Amino acid sequence: MVFSKAQCLVLLLLWNFTDAGRIVMKMKQRVRDVQLQRAKQHLLTAALQHVKEGRIHQQLDHFNRQDANTFPQRFFVNEAFWQRPDGPVFLFIGGEGPVYEIDVLAGHHVDMAAEHGALLLAVEHRFYGESINPDGLKTENLAHLSSQQALTDLAVLHQYIVQSFSLSRRNIWISFGGSYSGALSAWFRGKFPHLVFGAVASSAPVKAELDFSAYSDAVGLSLMNEAVGGSEKCVSAVREAFGAAEALMIRNVSQVAKDFRCCQTPKDHQDQVELMQSLADIVMGTVQYNEESVLMSISDLCGVMTNQSAAYEEEREPYQRLVKLSQIYRSSSEEPCLDVSHEKTVKDLMDTTVQSERRAERQWTYQTCTEFGFYQTCEDASCPFSGMVTLRSQTEICLELFGISQNSLPGRVAFTNRYYGGDEPHTHRVLYVNGGVDPWKELSVGNRTDGGEEAESVFIRDSAHCADMSRGRVTDHRSLKNARQEIEKHVESWLKTAQQEKKRTEWRYLITNR
Repeated sequence: MVFSKAQCLVLLLLWNFTDAGRIVMKMKQRVRDVQLQRAKQHLLTAALQHVKEGRIHQQLDHFNRQDANTFPQRFFVNEAFWQRPDGPVFLFIGGEGPVYEIDVLAGHHVDMAAEHGALLLAVEHRFYGESINPDGLKTENLAHLSSQQALTDLAVLHQYIVQSFSLSRRNIWISFGGSYSGALSAWFRGKFPHLVFGAVASSAPVKAELDFSAYSDAVGLSLMNEAVGGSEKCVSAVREAFGAAEALMIRNVSQVAKDFRCCQTPKDHQDQVELMQSLADIVMGTVQYNEESVLMSISDLCGVMTNQSAAYEEEREPYQRLVKLSQIYRSSSEEPCLDVSHEKTVKDLMDTTVQSERRAERQWTYQTCTEFGFYQTCEDASCPFSGMVTLRSQTEICLELFGISQNSLPGRVAFTNRYYGGDEPHTHRVLYVNGGVDPWKELSVGNRTDGGEEAESVFIRDSAHCADMSRGRVTDHRSLKNARQEIEKHVESWLKTAQQEKKRTEWRYLITNR
């Protein structure tokens, strides 16, 4: 095992993408960066001395013994809180992006590790961050990128850590993850229950869905939710604005390009879809993160769309308010114009060079084509955005990039749900945590119980995507604070139950071998 002491904190991607739109991806990156800055305020440089970075050479194809190829998988370990030798192990699972030192230094799981004397471990997903070979993004190599392979990576890493740190059955493993990695946390417990005793799955889309139209519907409901600053008037204004933009594009596409400061005039249909998707992304990203967003909250967005003050005298029409939202986004992101070129999108996604640690779009697009779908369409009448964003327009990219036909997608998604159980997984000691504002709750597990005994879900009425995973703040809503306490109770209960089971097993062994 090759270890090096971490020298500094670096900017991070959010736990994962789980979205098709480029603007939502950018917003996620910025949210994660802000979270990093908040975390750094609570950290001392000395804390980094406890963090070690490691590499394990994983088999590229776990299901083919004749394939001896490997790739380096990166992980981080923090021993600062570990009560040797029997303290538990808290495993933070990476999603479709890199993991870094911060993932074993800050967050709710780290706070709980300090309380329970746990060894902290964060592992990077294959084909993301630095856990990839130089030629790994070529289409033929992406065949080894799957959640099934990733779960087996976790099992192999488990054995590796056990051997490296001389762990035993007394060391109880608990896994954590958010969004896609939250689903991995649940699936790891489901497929390898002998390795991980309990799992927390935050905002976890455990159900694959090809046509995820429910996402847009959920965004519309959040825009109407008065408890978080929404209103009927707000969602009506958003719907009217997108209808006006679509109508004007038919009559005068140059005017639309000028109004929204597009980098290119979207003259062909694919570019027009890109524009509509980008504008929807601004709204969807705001809703998904709400008060965690670096752009604005739902309340702020609805304020822009419905404000009747003198400051908005020149922007009375909903269309003009949508233009205003676009201006706010560009100003906040420091983008001179809105890139709507579909050709450029495809070109960027076809680039197979590993250029930076922030690169993840090509890999995640491949996983949506082969396993999950998750295409946020707007073909239903209830969708508040543009009907131009269809399933066909979303899935054409699979054929363009990877030669994966659209006809094969339903079968691929169906297999994923058969393999994992969809939103009715046969799991025990998995805690599903979801926010009421988060559209991804539609693909997670709702309130249910196991045998009428232990509640397996926590619902945070006014919370956003993965909000529970951050360390607590004074400004957090009471519902979020209560949810973290509920998560802590579950983790504490699992650890106590595990210890009791270990004692019973040891007692039976002593009696049997007298």
